[in-house]
Amino acid sequence: MDYIIGIDLGTGSAKAIAMTGDRNLVDKAQVQYTISQPKPGFQEQSPEVIWHAFTTCIKDITTRQGCAPLAICLSSAMHGVLPVDSRGNALMDMIIWGDNRSALEAKSLLASPQARRIYETSGTPIHPMTPLCKLQWLKEHEPALFKQTHKFISIKEYIWYRLFGAFEIDYSLASATGLMDIRSLRWNDESLHAAGITQAKLSELVNTNHRRHSLDLSFCRQLGISTDTVFIIGASDGCLANVGSFATDEGYLALTIGTSGAVRITRESPVINFNAMTFNYLLDQNTFVCGGPVNNGGGALKWYADDLLGIKLETPADYGRLLDALHDTPPGAEGLLFLPYLLGERAPIWNSDACGVFFGMRGHHRQAHFTRAVVEGVSASLYDITANMIESGLEVRQIQVSGGFIHSAQWLQLISDLFERKICLVNDADASATGAVFLAMKELGIISCYREVKPEQFVEYSPNVDRVPAYKAMFRNYRELYGSLHSLMT
Repeated sequence: MDYIIGIDLGTGSAKAIAMTGDRNLVDKAQVQYTISQPKPGFQEQSPEVIWHAFTTCIKDITTRQGCAPLAICLSSAMHGVLPVDSRGNALMDMIIWGDNRSALEAKSLLASPQARRIYETSGTPIHPMTPLCKLQWLKEHEPALFKQTHKFISIKEYIWYRLFGAFEIDYSLASATGLMDIRSLRWNDESLHAAGITQAKLSELVNTNHRRHSLDLSFCRQLGISTDTVFIIGASDGCLANVGSFATDEGYLALTIGTSGAVRITRESPVINFNAMTFNYLLDQNTFVCGGPVNNGGGALKWYADDLLGIKLETPADYGRLLDALHDTPPGAEGLLFLPYLLGERAPIWNSDACGVFFGMRGHHRQAHFTRAVVEGVSASLYDITANMIESGLEVRQIQVSGGFIHSAQWLQLISDLFERKICLVNDADASATGAVFLAMKELGIISCYREVKPEQFVEYSPNVDRVPAYKAMFRNYRELYGSLHSLMT
């Protein structure tokens, strides 16, 4: 049987799916891993652990299928920085997107005369999440390591180098670094100067359909693949989530809630807004995915459950039991509000000093109210970005959803009510891994464009008009609360 593997190297796990050329899902695999926090504000991951997860997912699928895939296409989380030597060996654990150690560097850069030029050229918000700011921190605080480093790479580049011995980065991941000129498809000299590096410290830029297939025979046997199996470098998890969510048409918004969250639209041109810091990442050389990310998605709910309630959320059933509380409380949680900024926040406030807040607590509030307030706070943060996009003149007719939260019908209905839009769940497999499969199909000529691929079945949620006024009031209070408190968040 001919099949393709799409694999996503996410923040919390590696997730792989296997799909045939006629789009039948035939297998999937997942290996979880953790984030280390050696100091407050620091977030790191072991590249060796992620490499093991990557190879395990592939071996699990090929073993069960009993034959090699036609192709393997990669997706990965953005904004990671991993210093390596000339042989690709990691010199430290990878600094991931949620790391906040470069907050001062980001503030300084944002206040500089070149800030607007760097943003408008790179399409990437100036924030501690970006490799640009992380490199500035490393240069200042780890000068010996900075000087010793041969290349600064992402987790996908690390995997790619271990597979092929080549330092290459796709346009999609590169466009999220703050170091690339997204129009000329080259590294941006002004960004490199700000980071204190030359392009020799970075990988070679390639398109997202770039392919290789010359693997060592013994390694192929270990993975259960063939030397004819094509590896396609792929794109970022956010861009591929749009593809895997069937959100590449005009007016379709992709909304993802995993550990973090994001809203994204697909366009032929970037949306440059220095005040809102809209991101503009490349799906390929002709296609932009524009929108805004939040730091605190399902991770905020997991913190609430694990650290406040002592409940471990490990399976969809665990989340379902917790979110059953949404049935027992009215929209707005009877005045209880939650600002979910546990890890600072990216869009739309771009404040790395922002902190989480429960506000409006009264004697009648119970655990169910707090659960609803957390879910509403995460949802409101994503609606805040969407509202800004709509106010800027972008059309949003329908929302395609993906991420771990899709297993909760209550949460999906809440999103529909709050956004006043039809919500469409078209893919209960991992959207980024699915998008990677579709990218591979396009490269192999199985499909000619993404719009050829249509969901055979989907679940729709429409706004409950009786609940809309309560959510509108909640959102007004949510915005006003942050406006009143932000000066205290230092």
